[in-house]
Amino acid sequence: MNLKIRDITYIAFLTGLSVILTRVLSIRVPIFGIEGIRIGFGPLPIIIASFLLGPTEGAICGALADVVGYFINPMGPYIPIFTVISTLRGFLPGIISLLFQKKGHSFIYYFFPILISQTITSIILAPLSLHIIFRMPLGVILIPTLISQIILIPIYSFLVREIVVLARRSDLNEAD
Repeated sequence: MNLKIRDITYIAFLTGLSVILTRVLSIRVPIFGIEGIRIGFGPLPIIIASFLLGPTEGAICGALADVVGYFINPMGPYIPIFTVISTLRGFLPGIISLLFQKKGHSFIYYFFPILISQTITSIILAPLSLHIIFRMPLGVILIPTLISQIILIPIYSFLVREIVVLARRSDLNEAD
């Protein structure tokens, strides 16, 4: 992997933005004294990194966002599985979009990779991890998680599409 200065800059910026959106500007819903559900736009910069730069760079952004976010503003003990989940959140959309073979800018091109990725990370892995580690009842976690993801996935898809299209258009204009 050969990262350019531009890519490193994007990763750093998107990592910082994810930390701020996750740790400061998210709504946290405690369940049994532990943060059970977080509603916000923290994953958005990680997903943008995955589409804009690629799955590996998205994974780096996801891992860094979780680790840096923990050290800046810990919300309980450090649990490595959540770093793995954040890494997957950055890797999956980019790799799934590559499977489509045809790059495009349609809403669907962004929607399905985000839907699959968020289903795996936010609807399956995060609640399952909370259940296994903290013995939180799955039903209590899953219902609000499903509701929030039904709302957030289309919003993420729209915003990622708009931002990626603008960023690519800006890169083309700078190359001229």
